[in-house]
Amino acid sequence: MTRRQETGDGKKQQIKSKERVEEHGEVFTNEREVNAMLDLVKQETERIDSRFLEPACGNGNFLTEVLRRKLDVVGKRYGKNQLEYERYAFVAVSSIYGVDIMQDNVEECRDRLFQEANKTYTNRFKNGARDSFRDSIRYVLSVNILCGDALTLTDSTGAPIVFPEWSLVSGSKVKRRDYTFASLLDKAESQPTFDMVEDFDVDKDDPSKIVPTPIKEYPMVNYLEVAQK
Repeated sequence: MTRRQETGDGKKQQIKSKERVEEHGEVFTNEREVNAMLDLVKQETERIDSRFLEPACGNGNFLTEVLRRKLDVVGKRYGKNQLEYERYAFVAVSSIYGVDIMQDNVEECRDRLFQEANKTYTNRFKNGARDSFRDSIRYVLSVNILCGDALTLTDSTGAPIVFPEWSLVSGSKVKRRDYTFASLLDKAESQPTFDMVEDFDVDKDDPSKIVPTPIKEYPMVNYLEVAQK
């Protein structure tokens, strides 16, 4: 879990309520521990396209710090060109995934991640910042950060959790492929309730490598248009 609450005296607390601790085991990780743990994989947190999944994301302390680090790299490399910044900031945001069993945590996590991305974007490009980019980021977070149970691999409705893979494939074009959470896990660690055989293909370039099969593929679109139905 990844959230701390402000108390009235400015101190931090690591629970929302005793009831939530008792019922859900909800205890949030403090900022110092978040940074210490992420520093163990510092190179990955600073690689723009490195994908991160937090299976008990709380309201996003880990994911927000990962995104902050990624966007810092995007700003240093591409901050002088708005188009390039937007493209790679999209990659950074779309590489962040989370699951939590509490809907309020999911909504807070999405909002924190959006605010982090929007803050750095707006501060850099001021009046030139585009709502179409903000809309794309909001949409990506709405499908990347989900309410569900990472142990049963099901969402809040009981359906299999599905995550989108976002790939910047040609200029400003983005390709989306959807995968079940189960198919993205290592076969040895997968839940026995899913038939994993049907969820995998063999990599033609490397027959020893098994790759998941998407349950849905979408046409390529401009990164500014991913939210359009």
